[in-house]
Amino acid sequence: MLRTKPVLITAILLGSLSLGACSHLGAKPWERSVLARPDMQASADPVQAGLDDHVYFSKEASSGGRGFGGGGCGCN
Repeated sequence: MLRTKPVLITAILLGSLSLGACSHLGAKPWERSVLARPDMQASADPVQAGLDDHVYFSKEASSGGRGFGGGGCGCN
């Protein structure tokens, strides 16, 4: 019984620390306005991105091309 108490305390401490490490994930509401700015987008030129999507759709016979997988072969 004497050896289980330090192990239990250590397990509780490690569990609390691991749960506390996940408490700061994601963007806060006041940070989302910064992330929504046009210069923060993955594609700076929406016209060029649309053209790339169209070329990918035409060549690979699949839709999307950026957001999800699939090459038009029907394997997924």
